[in-house]
Amino acid sequence: MTIHLDAVDPALAARLTDWRRHLHAHPELSMHEKETAAFVQARLAELGIPFEADIGGHGVVATLRRGSSNRSVGLRADMDALPIAEETGVPHASTRPGVMHACGHDGHTTSLLGAAALLARDPDWTGTIHFVFQPAEEGAGGAKAMIADGLFQRFPMERIFGYHNWPGLPAGTVAVHDGPVMAAGARIEIVVKGHASHAAQPHLSRDPMLASAHLLVALQSLVSRNTDPLDAAVVSICTMEAGTAANQIPDRAVMRGTMRTHRTEVRDAVAEGIHRIAAGIGQTFGMEVDVSIPPGINVTANTRPEADLAAAAAAGAGLAVRRDVPPSMAGEDFGWFLAERPGAFVWIGNGPASAANALHNPGYDFNDAILPSAATALAAFAVRALAD
Repeated sequence: MTIHLDAVDPALAARLTDWRRHLHAHPELSMHEKETAAFVQARLAELGIPFEADIGGHGVVATLRRGSSNRSVGLRADMDALPIAEETGVPHASTRPGVMHACGHDGHTTSLLGAAALLARDPDWTGTIHFVFQPAEEGAGGAKAMIADGLFQRFPMERIFGYHNWPGLPAGTVAVHDGPVMAAGARIEIVVKGHASHAAQPHLSRDPMLASAHLLVALQSLVSRNTDPLDAAVVSICTMEAGTAANQIPDRAVMRGTMRTHRTEVRDAVAEGIHRIAAGIGQTFGMEVDVSIPPGINVTANTRPEADLAAAAAAGAGLAVRRDVPPSMAGEDFGWFLAERPGAFVWIGNGPASAANALHNPGYDFNDAILPSAATALAAFAVRALAD
């Protein structure tokens, strides 16, 4: 039982392009994907595929069953957009100011609809396939919300697969990693509480700006001097808010950023180090420093049998496969699904990358030419998993 790239005929490819461009023109932020979910449901109804809606928010799960096999598999796509003002200038650009599909979730959603279309008309498989359309991937916990809403109990699946488009990888090429694919991540917020004074009388202050500057520099030692060079870790402080007047030393400063690692042990060590260094800076400068590192996203790490399965399925479907691409320090909500079930998360090349066409860039646009490859890959993963 195989799915091949040739199964995507020109008529289906054109429909997928139309669907993707509609979604691109009508993006919705995390936890607000009502119209996107309605669009997905309408397309599933056209395909004759039953579904359940409002799972973990605006999540949708569609199900195909065939034959007597008790085998089951899940395929996932994310649906939300980002708070970025689009600068592509394409005819299908976002119609919603300040919101755009800058990460390609419009393409992921369309690819999964395409896989559903392929599998609905392919008679040569048996078992159960669940199509998981996830909301709120961009830092809003959509995967955990679906899991908490009984995803794996209501829609039992032995394995789960998904993908992300990847600028810089040749268009349509499938990259499969052994182990970590994308990093565990957590947001960092540090509040430095000092004492305000006139800028001309600094001796009367406890300057949170000075303490924050020392803290910003000291935190970089966590990667350069406290983490094994063979382990991957990132600590980035990306915003600092303090003060309202040029002639006043403020009473507080707030720093925000992110941490990323590929291993749980490294994540825990970095988090402990942030607390330790912050406490030391607070003591040094005589002020209170509060650190908040809420639970973030789990590491996205493939299980080896499922990575091998995905690579074999993609190659069997006529797609180019690479297994030598290094992982990324970017994060992915899919890691929470992989914490519950074995599976694989692959990258599919979006074509050449440029400074204006990177992920989360206002000039980014999903490459419609890879929709047939992505739909085929997802369908092939499911068929191979059911037969494996």
